[in-house]
Amino acid sequence: MAVNKNALIRYKTIDKCLQNNFRQWTLNDLIEAVSDALYEYEGKNIDVSKRTVQLDLQMMRSDKLGYNAPIVVYDRKYYKYEDESYSITNSPISNQDLSKLSEAVSFLKQFQGFSHFEELGSMVQKLEDHVYTQKTQEKSLIDFEKNENLKGLRFLDRLYQFILKKQAIEITYQSFKARQESSFVFYPYLLKEFRNRWFIVGRRRKNEGIMNLALDRIISIKKSSKAFVTDLNFNSEDFYKHAIGVSVSPNLEPETVLLYVNHKQAPYILTKPFHHSQKEVSRDNYGVTISLNVQLNFELEKEILGLGEGVKVIAPERLKRNIKERLYDAVDAYETEINDKNLRTIAKRLEYKGFGILNHVYTKRDIRKLKARLDNYIKNNNEQAFGMREVLNKMPELKDILFNKNFKKLIKSIDRDVFLTKAIYFDKSPKDNWYVTWHQDVPINVSEKIETEGFSSWTNKKGVISVCPPEEISKNTFSMRIHLDDTTVKNGALKVIPGSHNKRLIDEEIKLITTNSIPFVSEVASGGVQLIKPLLLHASSKAEVQRRRRVLHLEFSSIPLPNGLEYAEREIL
Repeated sequence: MAVNKNALIRYKTIDKCLQNNFRQWTLNDLIEAVSDALYEYEGKNIDVSKRTVQLDLQMMRSDKLGYNAPIVVYDRKYYKYEDESYSITNSPISNQDLSKLSEAVSFLKQFQGFSHFEELGSMVQKLEDHVYTQKTQEKSLIDFEKNENLKGLRFLDRLYQFILKKQAIEITYQSFKARQESSFVFYPYLLKEFRNRWFIVGRRRKNEGIMNLALDRIISIKKSSKAFVTDLNFNSEDFYKHAIGVSVSPNLEPETVLLYVNHKQAPYILTKPFHHSQKEVSRDNYGVTISLNVQLNFELEKEILGLGEGVKVIAPERLKRNIKERLYDAVDAYETEINDKNLRTIAKRLEYKGFGILNHVYTKRDIRKLKARLDNYIKNNNEQAFGMREVLNKMPELKDILFNKNFKKLIKSIDRDVFLTKAIYFDKSPKDNWYVTWHQDVPINVSEKIETEGFSSWTNKKGVISVCPPEEISKNTFSMRIHLDDTTVKNGALKVIPGSHNKRLIDEEIKLITTNSIPFVSEVASGGVQLIKPLLLHASSKAEVQRRRRVLHLEFSSIPLPNGLEYAEREIL
């Protein structure tokens, strides 16, 4: 039985309504929904009568279209599906339709092989396979790539209609980077699929460039009352001619990209090229060099990274540098995994030896961010780079980087009740060659000067009030030195005397111990940390090589101060 387009729109609209179990649907509600849908698709008011919708419900209930929809009436006025999971889109194809589809497939197969019908190939195979499975009730013989859970596919048909009719739309959209959704008018020109994700291509304003929006980030769409803005210069073939994927910069010239693909991956790249501009430049016993004439974009990098060690970028240098950096970051993600065994080991070492070293706590990306933000702050605020105190009070944005998952796991493995008491930034520039002799770290910083029994040696240096607390507080304190540069014995690494942290020493005892002990030199890689008990004897060695060495020094305690004293920088973690 022939079904016209309007009838199909009505059936689909009624089906969507009855699938919505969060609302009760009267006959008038269905009439209104159908009228709105027809107006949206046709762009004009179509008078839908009560009898038309009643006949539609009857047709959907019947076997004439193969729907057999389980539509029931309850409370004498509301319509719903008796089976809440039912939808006409899940209905099997009728035998009559199967026969027609079989004829259509046979007809289309005659054109396969002709250049004008190359794009029909996969569609014909899909149809043929679907007809076969419906007829025989057997499993599919072809498994096409699909992503049934991909969001936004429900917008495909409506967006197609908007493009076809040249209608402006109002989109509510939230990108992955946006904190909240936003609504705006959009003029759609093209639907584009890449790697099983769909995008709508168009522009937001007349004078703005072409942009793409991912369908899975669209929240809602509706027709806009604004007139459609046509772009006569937009040609999809020309627009994407020099790009892989959907990211295109109209003013960016394509570049020659040279890739060396090893012999294991070469057959896959040669038989399924990255891009239509791909050419083989040379080959040897180990692989093939290919060239591409493309824009440098995110999708190109993703394709290269997808081959892992199987491909190497030869040119251009900027792309080569980006790929190397991303590969280093990928390795970093594995290197910075801290297991429970490592945490137990460093906690015991800190307790019995007075220090411990753990490399790969922060990724290289984290370290780059910390360096950049610290350098910018010092430059813009004319701050003293060496010994900048209260650094986290001055730069609270550093906390998001510093207090990461590894940091919290490490701190809590030592003492679950600790809080931050001090933060200092040390920046030893290449022109400096300072070093510190053997000593113990005793003073703590407080917010104001209060006379308290047991606390001695009050000092006030550069506006910072420091006191010497009793040993009980010192023993329940530890420091974390976060290294932003590689620290070796040649550029002034810290020397420590293991086990010297159990009591406060006088000058004669310090001289005796350091003269008769072999110190441990704390070499720490960038991104690593060194934990130190404050009474541990330590000194910085004199640098042999003038290299920059930046360190963030954080102190922690779990004991509050008595009699009104407060840590100057106390912060709960």
